Amino acid sequence: MAKLTEAQIETALRAVPEWGESGDAIQRTYQFPDFVKAMLFVDQVAQAAEANQHHPDILIRYSKVTLTLSTHDAGGITAKDFELAKKCDLYFSAVAPPPPSPAAAAPPSGKRRKA
Repeated sequence: MAKLTEAQIETALRAVPEWGESGDAIQRTYQFPDFVKAMLFVDQVAQAAEANQHHPDILIRYSKVTLTLSTHDAGGITAKDFELAKKCDLYFSAVAPPPPSPAAAAPPSGKRRKA
């Protein structure tokens, strides 16, 4: 697989906005509510990585997981890295869905306003 140009990397990063370029790799840190959810995520990433024979560097700090993706045979960032990044973002959404918005979380007051 061919290494992407800087312009191609910038374009591809728009599709995964939480990811950033770090040297010859792309990187993202995910925050989970607890260690168990972080490990569920890491397990899903490991299974996808093994199936694709494309293994990220993984740093685990309790409820934070940092993934660093680079295609070592190509000497840098390739489309393969962005494919795995998108899968990881989907796994994250499934394991740690975003918290409800404050308006949605507030219970209705049930009180009527007096005229």
